Amino acid sequence: MIRTIIIDDEPLARSIIKEYLQRHPQIELVQECNDGFEGIKAIMQHHPDLIFLDIQMPKINGFEMLELVEQPPAVIFTTAYDEYAIKAFENHAVDYLLKPFNQERFDKAINRWREKKTHNTEESTKPLLDTASKLPNQNQRIVVKTGSKIKIIPVDDILYLEAADDYVKIHTKEGAYLKNKTMAHFESALDPALFVRTHRSYIVHVQRITRIEPYEKENFLALLTTGAQVPVSKAGYTKLKSVLGI
Repeated sequence: MIRTIIIDDEPLARSIIKEYLQRHPQIELVQECNDGFEGIKAIMQHHPDLIFLDIQMPKINGFEMLELVEQPPAVIFTTAYDEYAIKAFENHAVDYLLKPFNQERFDKAINRWREKKTHNTEESTKPLLDTASKLPNQNQRIVVKTGSKIKIIPVDDILYLEAADDYVKIHTKEGAYLKNKTMAHFESALDPALFVRTHRSYIVHVQRITRIEPYEKENFLALLTTGAQVPVSKAGYTKLKSVLGI
């Protein structure tokens, strides 16, 4: 038996998927979820083979929710028209259902998933999420998981980012949070007019810099409004001067 979960904040949308699933008796619906928070808990509890995931949801959207799942299941996205999201899907050959959809289109998505389910789900999902996180409507905040809690960090609250092994440590006034991404990812996803990679291991919010002081040899230190000090390499100093116009 194939286990599935529906994650969508619209009761009507969930009821339509349930109705269409009746033609697929080998798929068992184990839970319905109203939002991404419920969705994460349900995935951890049931370990489904497949989920139907809405993108536009309150609190955290579908992309953000999926980023927080360590081993994501196969996904069929359901969405109202979103040109950016659909472009991301098409680039990575992930199926999606454009609302409103009928039984025929639903069946086609199920059959397509069956044909692909032998492939590595994580390998297909991670590139999609990397692309999605760089879309204009996706790069204004970062969602992280701390224990059992989920924290939403507006990018304007970021002081600087620091490489931490396989993670990136996001420093804010409230504290530091780990995100399972690379420095290269954030360097390309964040606004280059506001965030500059000053060092191999650091990216700084330029509006949080109070001054730049010489350090050892050709290196510098950026002093931030909080008193934190961020290393600046020779190449990083050149980038900073360009962005700051000095």
